[in-house]
Amino acid sequence: MELARTIEAVRESVKTARREGKQVGLVPTMGALHVGHEALIRRAVDECGFVVVSIFVNPTQFGPGEDFENYPRPIQADLTICRDAGVDLVFNPTPEVMYGQENLTWVTVEKLTEPLCGRFRPVHFRGVTTVCTKLFNIVLPDVAYFGQKDAQQAIVIKRMVADLKMPLRIVVCPTVREPDGLAVSSRNQYLSPEQRRQATKIYKALQKSRELVDAGQTDARQVVAQMRSILEQIPKAQIEYVSIVDAETLDELDTIAGRILVAVAVKLGPARLIDNIVIEA
Repeated sequence: MELARTIEAVRESVKTARREGKQVGLVPTMGALHVGHEALIRRAVDECGFVVVSIFVNPTQFGPGEDFENYPRPIQADLTICRDAGVDLVFNPTPEVMYGQENLTWVTVEKLTEPLCGRFRPVHFRGVTTVCTKLFNIVLPDVAYFGQKDAQQAIVIKRMVADLKMPLRIVVCPTVREPDGLAVSSRNQYLSPEQRRQATKIYKALQKSRELVDAGQTDARQVVAQMRSILEQIPKAQIEYVSIVDAETLDELDTIAGRILVAVAVKLGPARLIDNIVIEA
């Protein structure tokens, strides 16, 4: 496995892989890799002849007061995971490599970035779309892999790729969960043992929404109210949102119909936890 820290090194390796007729897969990450990332990586390794994993804690997707400085950066452990999974190249650039002295060009997707997390993290998606555009331009992958846990991010990236006619395919892989249902996340390590135990109520609330919809409930407000009653049992949790939206447009729904995304964001101690499920109503 090769470790590259410059754009030139990545492009040279990808060029060699393409000369050998290999399909190139990219898994963009911020490191602190866990079993959810491993699932993305193994899917990429199964489907592509040459797999690049980027490990870059992107400063532009963090807002003031967020956890950029404290975000975990266990690079040696991450490299071991990548090597064991069969990754061909890890791209681990510095902010200077990715942004230079002063970045004046930004990629913005409108509308889809406004609801859900966009209401609480106003600069987040501009940072995500810009860094992904840079990574796509550097690696020129045939396929890029994202997780369903970050559903809004995946929807935004898919729309950006479609609108800008980027020549790659976006694959969204299922959320990986702990045995008790909690979605695997790098930020779970911020939780105390008691907070970790209480955090399982997030998935219980999502399961409740599925149960209600399957039973024929079509009033989104009623479903949201019952989900909130579960989340409010978490001591000291701050519920940012509980939303039922169209799974493609992210428009808030009053009446549940078609393919819907049920999404939750909760602040619990130092961790901001997001989760979601898709339901065919």
